[in-house]
Amino acid sequence: MWIHPEEVLLAGALWVSERANPFFILQRRRGHGRGGGLSGLLVGTLDVVLDSSARVAPYRILLQTADSQVYWNIACGSSRKEITEHWDWLETNLLQTISIFDSDEDVTTFVKGKISGMIAEENRLNQAEEQEEDCGKFREAELKMRRLFGMPDEEKLVNYYSCSYWKGRVPRQGWLYLSVNHLCFYSFLLGKEVTLVVQWTEVTQLEKNATLVFPESVRVSTRHTEHFFSMFLNINDTFKLMEQLANIAMRQLLDNEAFAADRSLPKPSKTLKNVSALKRDFDARAKNERYRTMFRLTQDERLDGHTDCTLWTPFAKMHVVGQLFISNNYICFNSREEDLCQLIIPLREVSIVEKADSSSVLPCPVSISTKNKMNFLFANLKDRDFLVQRISDFLQRTPDSSWGDVSPLSLIGHSASPSAASDSAHKGQHFHPGLPTVSQGLLQLYHKDAPEDLGPKAMKEKMKEEAWNIHFSEFGRGVCMYRTSRTRELVLNGIPERLRGELWLLFSGAQNEMAAHPGYYGDLVEQAMGLCSLATEEIERDLHRSMPEHRAFQNETGIAALRRVLTAYAHRNPGIGYCQAMNIVTSVLLLYCPEEDAFWLLVALCERMLPDYYNTRVVGALVDQGVFEELTRAFLPLLYEHMQELGVISTISLSWFLTLFLSVMPFDSAVLLVDCFFYEGIKVIFQVALAVLHDNMDALLSCSDEGEAMTILGRYLDNVVNKQTVAPPIPHLHALLTSGDEPPPEIDVFDLIKASYEKFGTLRSDVIEQMRFKQRLKVIQSLEDTAKRSVVRAMMTESAFSIEELEELYCLFKSKHMTSCYWGSSSSAADRHDPSLPYLEQYRIDPAQFSELFTALAPWICGGHTHTLSARVFRLLDQNQDGLVNFKEFITGLSGMYHGDMTEKLKLLYKLHLPPALCPEEAESALEATNFFTEDARGEERKDGCRDCEDKKVSEDRVKDYRYYLRMWAKEKEPKTETIKDLPRMNQEQFIDLCKTLYNMFSEEPLEQQLYHSIATVASLLLRIGEVGKKFNNGSKRTEPAAQAPPPEPAEEEEGGSAESQVCRALAEAQLEPAALPASDEETKDDTSVSSYSVVSSGSLQCEDIADDTVLVGDGGQRPGSVLDVDWSITFEQVLASLLTEPPLVDYFERKRDIQSKMAACKAQRAVERQTSSTSDHELAQHSV
Repeated sequence: MWIHPEEVLLAGALWVSERANPFFILQRRRGHGRGGGLSGLLVGTLDVVLDSSARVAPYRILLQTADSQVYWNIACGSSRKEITEHWDWLETNLLQTISIFDSDEDVTTFVKGKISGMIAEENRLNQAEEQEEDCGKFREAELKMRRLFGMPDEEKLVNYYSCSYWKGRVPRQGWLYLSVNHLCFYSFLLGKEVTLVVQWTEVTQLEKNATLVFPESVRVSTRHTEHFFSMFLNINDTFKLMEQLANIAMRQLLDNEAFAADRSLPKPSKTLKNVSALKRDFDARAKNERYRTMFRLTQDERLDGHTDCTLWTPFAKMHVVGQLFISNNYICFNSREEDLCQLIIPLREVSIVEKADSSSVLPCPVSISTKNKMNFLFANLKDRDFLVQRISDFLQRTPDSSWGDVSPLSLIGHSASPSAASDSAHKGQHFHPGLPTVSQGLLQLYHKDAPEDLGPKAMKEKMKEEAWNIHFSEFGRGVCMYRTSRTRELVLNGIPERLRGELWLLFSGAQNEMAAHPGYYGDLVEQAMGLCSLATEEIERDLHRSMPEHRAFQNETGIAALRRVLTAYAHRNPGIGYCQAMNIVTSVLLLYCPEEDAFWLLVALCERMLPDYYNTRVVGALVDQGVFEELTRAFLPLLYEHMQELGVISTISLSWFLTLFLSVMPFDSAVLLVDCFFYEGIKVIFQVALAVLHDNMDALLSCSDEGEAMTILGRYLDNVVNKQTVAPPIPHLHALLTSGDEPPPEIDVFDLIKASYEKFGTLRSDVIEQMRFKQRLKVIQSLEDTAKRSVVRAMMTESAFSIEELEELYCLFKSKHMTSCYWGSSSSAADRHDPSLPYLEQYRIDPAQFSELFTALAPWICGGHTHTLSARVFRLLDQNQDGLVNFKEFITGLSGMYHGDMTEKLKLLYKLHLPPALCPEEAESALEATNFFTEDARGEERKDGCRDCEDKKVSEDRVKDYRYYLRMWAKEKEPKTETIKDLPRMNQEQFIDLCKTLYNMFSEEPLEQQLYHSIATVASLLLRIGEVGKKFNNGSKRTEPAAQAPPPEPAEEEEGGSAESQVCRALAEAQLEPAALPASDEETKDDTSVSSYSVVSSGSLQCEDIADDTVLVGDGGQRPGSVLDVDWSITFEQVLASLLTEPPLVDYFERKRDIQSKMAACKAQRAVERQTSSTSDHELAQHSV
């Protein structure tokens, strides 16, 4: 490649000159290619350790002038071919021009300008944004990665680091390359080369640890091995990036989401050294994720920037130090001290942003006023002018309150700034007129007619409401409320029933999303109404199981509201659809919230607060179950060991987490945990679960089996009561079933929550997220292993492969699917992977992927004909003709080739040369045209002859016998066992094609001469059989009226040759196909085998009395087989009987073949590609020069 001219002072150091002229020198790096001795080894080692560009570009061209000692590097190349093209271009286009220059300085200036101009033109033509942003050093590293590991251009490098890889007890210093889909390592020390490639989808564990053996290292574990990397300059940065890449890989396995780079990232103000655009993208993703989690914002919110500042808090009369965050729809503040103050200001609520007067007490202040008359004062801002300008820019993009004609459904994924949800006028606009939705919580519907309760519990509830009203007056109400430690105290004491829906909506962030999409829920309800799917069937089945003990769901009002919310969500998110436990959670939401609010709370739960909990495999709940086990081991080690022996933790925790304790605890108590959950997040659930185990530790340690432990915990949770509740007690079904003779003591839920904060309040959300990542790797890989075992068990009865072979084949099949997900394919990944299908049919591959697997694994290798054969096998296996083949179909075809008896193998081979395996393009012949016209003519006769009787029949009886059609339909549905007599006849062109395939199949066999002799004998015999059959058929046809196209002229048949000569030509044409391919080293050693084919084939055909004018090799005249006998045909029985007369062919098809070696070669293919790509092409170039 041309490079911007760089000055070189020592042209001879570490380089060897190979060509030279008065102005240019072509040089090769010392040690590259053959030879080089010790100096070459030392230079190669230095290049790797110091990350020299010479490792990836070992050739270069220098510009020199006679009077100057300074050289200019103008081109570099990774291969001799590339650098030679540049050299030839210089000699052809520049050498003559610069030779007439008088001054050496003019020559240098001219050449440098010319090279720079070509580079600029090349960059203009190839405008790849990320490559323009990436610095030259990084592009060089990416090129080096692709060359060393054989990666295609689609594989993008994210970052690379210098580190040591521990191979045994010896550290190998080298470079770690982290790409989107692979972890790669390369080291070259004194001739010892180490290459390592690990797919992120294969990683089962990723840990950063420090031991005596591996000081501050990163351990990467797969199913079969462990890799240790150490001596990083910045191990934290490296490990964070590894975590992100592994997370993306798990997302690929989970729901087939391939990585997509963010094209909307702002360009950096200056080119960052050795930092790629992708690395910036990953850093931005991590910051956005932390920002959205901290403030419970929608998934499309992007952080624009943050800065240190102070916020004046009127309730505390002090300035709070913290950070100000700006994004496209929000201004947020978080105090440096945890729980001191948090603030969220939607830009839609902002009315005025202005710079206040600076003073020594209040430097650089900014005042922000909102529409509900709240004022916020930020100070100590470093770049106040820029900040105000940025907020103004976002405000200009924020739409005003009138939404116009924009469809709410088109706004999903493009968040707009929300309005204040406390404004009842806006709430009324969210519903479509006449839509049957519940506009208030179901509890309010049942309490509105009840007499006022003046008891002590009711008075305590009113005191709670008053405490919240005082809080609102002091800290604000709605999304702009100051959230402080006082807010948390009020939540832990229980939210009043009247305020519960409003505050759940506020703390969960659902209020922002609902305000951003007015009318969306109404549209969903209308669209989902009347639709029938698997999700709606499951919803209908579970509707009456959702809190049946509560009177709100004992009538159609509550049931209908629950149905609408669940159906609307299933329509919104088909990936989740409906999962059991969603009905229980949603029914509780509907008790306290209007219907639309309940829907948006469900969205917040499923998509943000409990990620992946409610998908088909409840992955999120399994992940948190693993986290809970880890927390139990950390906080309650003695109990953990005993519980593991009993296997209790995995049994209890799933139901606790999926329903947030609502299904295992009395309703009035569990709803207080939901209050805390919406404010604090999942850490509250973990804390309470640990507190439950701690309270029952003694009883659990004395348990001897799982059932006893479950009973103890069940009875404990049944008796967690809320003594402050105003509502009449709701009988808990689980409690009624498990109550014994002696009722256990009651546990006050407030005491339980308080104890959980006192004993386990040190839990931090960021620590939980770290543990979730670790468990997610384990859970998803465990689910993949379960899927593999299920597939293998199902296929054991349908194929003759062993368990180990099926497992290896499944891994190869899935790997091919995954590779195409990130390196592109002719069909989209979503089309080829459907998690809702059975495991056997989930992964599917297209023809290109199938061809690669077929070539690597099939026992029938036909040289240049393999690709054609692969396409035919694919069409034969693709029964539903969707252009995709699943694992079951793939194994069925492969098992027939490897483990079928001779008849099955020949039947498969026979069917590969008939439609549908034979595509229309391949079957294009005169025979088809003739058949078309003759059949059409005969068809017309039949139609004319039958039309009268049909009319007569219809006129006699207009009523059809539908029972007859039902019987016929049932008969069609019955599985039919195919016999050899059911196979259609084969015409002459198809037979010639079959002979070509057989001829190609024997090219690498030890007994190839006997096999060629046998196939020629069988071909001649079958041709004679076909001729006899043709005469018999023609004799019977003479009695029929001639209503078909005239037969071909005899002269044409003589010109084209006899049928036997056509077969001979086809075979000769086939035998030359392998020879036309590039010969490998083994093939070039002995070239006598091709000629022996011809001699044996010729001899065998002469033995069968072939005509003297038979030509084995085409002479450039008419295409062999271009004139075909349209009446000639044979059956499968004739083919089978003919092949059985030749023992070499019988032995070939009856021989048992081993797939193990093929699978091993397929697995090693990536290593072979890497080895080929990393070796020098110097030797080949020497032969070619």
